[in-house]
Amino acid sequence: MGNILRSTFFSFIFVLCVLATSARQHYHRAHSRQDIQFQKEVYLESRSKREVTTLTDYDSDSVFLPADAADDSPPSTADDLPTCLLCVCLTGSVYCEEVSPDMTNVPALPKETAYLYARYNKIKKITAKDFEDIVTLKRIDLTGNLISQIEDGAFSKLPLLEELSLAENHLVKLPIMPAKLISFNANHNHLKTKGVKANAFKKTNKLVNLYLAHNELEAVPHIPESVRILHLQNNNISSVSVDTFCKGNNTYYIRPNMNEIRMDGNPVNLAQYPDSFTCLKVLPIGRY
Repeated sequence: MGNILRSTFFSFIFVLCVLATSARQHYHRAHSRQDIQFQKEVYLESRSKREVTTLTDYDSDSVFLPADAADDSPPSTADDLPTCLLCVCLTGSVYCEEVSPDMTNVPALPKETAYLYARYNKIKKITAKDFEDIVTLKRIDLTGNLISQIEDGAFSKLPLLEELSLAENHLVKLPIMPAKLISFNANHNHLKTKGVKANAFKKTNKLVNLYLAHNELEAVPHIPESVRILHLQNNNISSVSVDTFCKGNNTYYIRPNMNEIRMDGNPVNLAQYPDSFTCLKVLPIGRY
């Protein structure tokens, strides 16, 4: 009798274990399906219409439309997608070159970004908010965009910025440059003298390379003492004065850092202004 009871008891326990295991497996399968569905929905949402298949709703039922089905939604742009889906993001560096679909604004950057390369896109404007939280930036290269406007203070909150390239854009004026800038390139823009304020480079006492070639400058802007290489070729500069590079009131002044000045391709005849270069170690390259 005792053996029968023990056998019945263990059989009962075994059945309970089987039922519990089955219930757990059913529970996990159900939740696994929910997780897969959730991940699928997140993925579809993040694609933001980049794939041909589109998920839409009809009477609360999810239906997959064929690729040639009508879609009245506006086409997605680079500005709708996370930066690191469009660009190559490495530790401290973001590469966003010739992005497709078109990138028309400066992308949102990871906080630790030190180097940004966003060349040959269709960025039109730089706002004061684009870089305000990225204090680690050391180099920004926006060559070959459509930038025609830069808001005041756009670069003022970048204490580590050393290299800035805005070449091949549509700029007509420059903002004040950050203090630690070493190299600045604005070749091939539409800059005129009135668009380069006298204080644009006032704080840049470490600036070494200044490239302003292929613009529409009528005069040489204020050049910091630290500049060694100055490119002003192919502008509209028609004259220079004794204060352009030297100090007219100080005949003993020498400008030791300036090693290269290119002024070829300007209407100015440099031979008419011999007293303007007495402080230089080398004569400007240009028409004499």
